[in-house]
Amino acid sequence: MVKKNLKVLIITSVVILLPILAGLLLWNQLPEQIPSHWNANGEVDGWSSKAFSVFGMPLIMLAFQWICTLGTGADPKKANHPQKIVHLVLWIIPILSTVLHIIVYMVALGQNVRVEVVMPVLVGLVLTIVGNYLPKCKQNYTIGIKIPWTLDSEENWNRTHRFAGWLWTICGLLLILTGFFGGFWIFFAVVLVMVLVPLLYSYILHRKGI
Repeated sequence: MVKKNLKVLIITSVVILLPILAGLLLWNQLPEQIPSHWNANGEVDGWSSKAFSVFGMPLIMLAFQWICTLGTGADPKKANHPQKIVHLVLWIIPILSTVLHIIVYMVALGQNVRVEVVMPVLVGLVLTIVGNYLPKCKQNYTIGIKIPWTLDSEENWNRTHRFAGWLWTICGLLLILTGFFGGFWIFFAVVLVMVLVPLLYSYILHRKGI
């Protein structure tokens, strides 16, 4: 996994660490306490030190990136991982990290950022893309809907992922809309549907002997 995707892994790791360079360039302009968490209404309700925001957050994201990569590489069925899906997984954390740091720095510098709009749109976009790739995901232990019924039956896995693919695509688009027209509870309800409905569908298939 690491050797096969070393070039992409190096590029994505550099992207994750770029906010450190940006933070150093902005160091004298950044306040000592920087916003690090927002509530459902887009109001800041958590703060971190400047040092942690500039250095700690990117390093934590980098650690997550490598943990995910090494975990995926240890999958006994890693041969079933299509390269497009592997590359998608490798780019999710760098993209999210970059957007989050842009938001953090902009807010810290006094810019007005509507986090309650940006984050649902970003999450919805990522999940829509993932939804398009789910049907192409073959049976494995690290990527996809990994529950006993899908892991026990390849047909159950394939049907569940085809079903979840279009469901996640639709729900991802709905999440994008919640950024402009909805609220936290609508966002939460849509995410709940994305998680629970495929599980129920897989269980029904299992009960039918599939």
